[in-house]
Amino acid sequence: MTVKVAVIYYSATGNVHALAQAVAEGAAGAGAEVRLRRVAELAPGSAIDQNPRWRRHADATASIAEASVEDLAWADAFAFGTPTRFGTPAAQLKQFIDQAGGLWREGKLAGKPVTAFTSAFNRHGGNEATILSLGNVFHHWGSLIVPPGFTDPAVYAAGGNPYGTSVSGPDGPDAAALDAARYQGRRLAETTIRLLAGDTRGALAGTA
Repeated sequence: MTVKVAVIYYSATGNVHALAQAVAEGAAGAGAEVRLRRVAELAPGSAIDQNPRWRRHADATASIAEASVEDLAWADAFAFGTPTRFGTPAAQLKQFIDQAGGLWREGKLAGKPVTAFTSAFNRHGGNEATILSLGNVFHHWGSLIVPPGFTDPAVYAAGGNPYGTSVSGPDGPDAAALDAARYQGRRLAETTIRLLAGDTRGALAGTA
């Protein structure tokens, strides 16, 4: 069975972008059809130009399609990525989520598996709080939250965040974090496959 996974993210300087690509690879490796989408940038060009890394990343990823609410309607499952902003999602991702009210009222987001991942500059900069705050949205949607949990050695190797893959520091995700992100994407896709096939016995268990 082929399932459809939308990986929707915001990234300023590229750390979350790298995680999003890895999540997409993991989902595709499990047989999912994947849409990798970046949300629209809200910051003015003058602000972006003040940070060379931000400008380089914005230019390098300009060809990636922007996310739309149609991507949410299309998908059987979602993965959301964002840098942390004071322990909450970036405004760019929140602005995109705020456009989903119509689909929410129609019940078209309910029952769909969802997972999240993030990045912060500091080790204790709010990664877990950011993922947990996204959980508020997922509860309102009636989504089925699929965290990585402690279900695979890749989670431990990347620092042991059961809520979702996360990284800290300016240098971006290392190989262990990318492996954890691929596992998270694979787990999301495999869970969705089981749910749509009507097999809930192992839907939220670890990989067999």
